[in-house]
Amino acid sequence: MNKVIHTDKAPAAVGPYSQAILAGNTLYVSGQIPLNPETGAIEATDITGQAHQSLTNIKNILEAAGFSLNDVVKTTCLLADVNDFAAFNAVYAEYFSENKPARACFGGNDIPKGALVEVEVIAVK
Repeated sequence: MNKVIHTDKAPAAVGPYSQAILAGNTLYVSGQIPLNPETGAIEATDITGQAHQSLTNIKNILEAAGFSLNDVVKTTCLLADVNDFAAFNAVYAEYFSENKPARACFGGNDIPKGALVEVEVIAVK
């Protein structure tokens, strides 16, 4: 049976979805935009700060489910502006330095709440 994962250390869903779903030994984490979970607002104005917040939200959801960044096997990254690719990669590499997951990264997206980045992951134990 699937289990809904929720933590107050990541923003509440801004729509009809869960932060994550655990299905067997696989965790599906919904796309995380750079909302500060304490304020519900996007506080960083640049791609670097927003990437850190989105990936911190991911990390906190993974930990709430008993997973870590090292368990991530696939990421999908959405950038509002593909010109932010290099700056985003620099932050991304800080979070995925050991086991680099498979990844797709798309630019030119209209991301909810005017965010510059959204990241979703799949992790397996």
